[in-house]
Amino acid sequence: MTPNNGKTKETLEFQSEAKQVLDLMIHSVYSNPDIFLRELISNAADALDKLRIESLSNAKLADLAKDSKITVTADPDNKTITVSDNGIGMTRDELISYLGTIARSGTREFLSALREASTGGNNLIGQFGVGFYSSFIVANKVTVTTRKAGTDKALIWESTGDGTYTISPAERETNGSDVTLYLKETEDDDNAKDYTSEWVLRSIIKSYSDFVTYPVFVEDKSKDEKSEEEEPVNSMKALWTRPESEVTDDEYNDFYKHIAHDWENPLDRITYKGEGTSEFRALLYIPSHPQADLFYQDARHGIQLYIKRVFIMNDCRELIPEYLRFIKGVIDSEDLPLNVSREILQQDRQTALIKNSLTRKILDSLKKLKQDQGEEYKKFWQMFGMVLKEGIISDSRNREQIMKLCLFESSKKPEVTLEEYVNAMRDGQKNIYYITGADSQNLKNSPKLETFRKKDIEVLLLDEAIDEIWVNTAQKFENCPFVSIASENLALPEGEIEDNTEEKEQLEKTGITGKLKEALGTLVEDVKISSRLVHSPVTFVQKGEPISPQMRKFFKAMGQDVPQEKRVLEINPAHPLIKKAAASVDADGDAAEWASVLMGLAYISDGEAVEDGKEFIEKISKLLEK
Repeated sequence: MTPNNGKTKETLEFQSEAKQVLDLMIHSVYSNPDIFLRELISNAADALDKLRIESLSNAKLADLAKDSKITVTADPDNKTITVSDNGIGMTRDELISYLGTIARSGTREFLSALREASTGGNNLIGQFGVGFYSSFIVANKVTVTTRKAGTDKALIWESTGDGTYTISPAERETNGSDVTLYLKETEDDDNAKDYTSEWVLRSIIKSYSDFVTYPVFVEDKSKDEKSEEEEPVNSMKALWTRPESEVTDDEYNDFYKHIAHDWENPLDRITYKGEGTSEFRALLYIPSHPQADLFYQDARHGIQLYIKRVFIMNDCRELIPEYLRFIKGVIDSEDLPLNVSREILQQDRQTALIKNSLTRKILDSLKKLKQDQGEEYKKFWQMFGMVLKEGIISDSRNREQIMKLCLFESSKKPEVTLEEYVNAMRDGQKNIYYITGADSQNLKNSPKLETFRKKDIEVLLLDEAIDEIWVNTAQKFENCPFVSIASENLALPEGEIEDNTEEKEQLEKTGITGKLKEALGTLVEDVKISSRLVHSPVTFVQKGEPISPQMRKFFKAMGQDVPQEKRVLEINPAHPLIKKAAASVDADGDAAEWASVLMGLAYISDGEAVEDGKEFIEKISKLLEK
């Protein structure tokens, strides 16, 4: 390539693979055609940034750096869109370097790298400057008229994306660039957007470029009259970039309502600036009520991602764990690794560092809310506690901290933390005792609690489906194991259970347990004399590693196979009904009727329905008649 004197038009060739590259970008890399406007406005903002930086060391450019702005002009009559800026502009060599990137890199290696990036491979943004070429998604010809700041010569770059581009002399009164897109003819399609519509352009700018530092204006050439007091389309109010002392609560709340589409103020907000290896800013909110789709698997959760105040994606799950999906807000990074279309965030060490940093900050903020604003935290827990518990299962790194944030109902208190439970444990107690079920009222009335109440030992009442999963995953808190009081071989602090009672010895002599087990057959795993019952006649306990009745129902509802149930029926040797049953069975030798009745009573005491209610009532009636 031989440089000319800049007075004639010259034609330059792309490499042989350029057409393939453009086809790949148009049909594979970008999923949303609106992206082209985001990319062009971002390029214009970069040009204004460069001029501002240059002016700091070159006094001659100081005046040129004033009144920086970006203008998007729609011309419906000629079917064109022009994105203009009064930034740094480009020389001939820079036009070739920046816009001829495909010409220099349009080799098989570039094509291979681009294909890899389109599926989440290496980051090419800034390396190949491909954002500009998104213009060809909607345009069949693109021209760039530019004038370098500090010079009086202008040039025009032109291409149809067919393998060549031209550079020729042009006229432009001021420094900066005009990128003009000659739009493709669209087929009759109700879903096709008219990019020459002022309303459509304003909507796209508001969505993707609302927080760009420089004002972005929209003009419509088809309108005869122009507004004398034209306002920029973008707000430029990126609150997360401003010191907290300069932003009012109303501004923060209004911003939350805007991004969360909520009518109410948030419960709390979190501002954070990450420095060091990963530099970013975050403005996050805890909503004052749960989202309707909080537990939908395919729902859109996550925070908004910006790169240099330019919107990238709306529901970025890669930067926040699933158990914090109720958090709303934005994160703005300078250099997060994106794929070539800047629509997919790539997983790498930097992304993981930011995710870990954000998680720690959010958990610390929740801890502070719990300590300083107890009533507000109770509201938070009622709305999002069940979601937060998911972190005990999935986030082993922060498991202990998440467990410290949990609030539980217990047999003694309406609200207790695990730390409070451990601090209040009796002498010799090493375990954290709990009971699971579908309803806290049923748990409070459970026969399994009787001996614990008698011995003044606190028990956690866990009535949510996730409780049984996380408690078995965590296994312990501060070296205190979690122990279910529904377990068959329950161990209490030494001397707390009085096994060798007179009633037990007398009942054992009758052989009632063996007779009941024979009558019940496979309905139970075993029948035993209980040491945990005080007032109730019977209860069920679970053998081995239990799957509770509520978990069994949960798994069945999910369509999963459930292992065969292994229940043990425990009977209270001191209860009059059990004594009566033992005497009756001993007298006539038939345990079937009593076995059925005691089985039904055990179901009822656990808050479950008896399988055949009518038959159960008939048997109860017969026993009462006797």
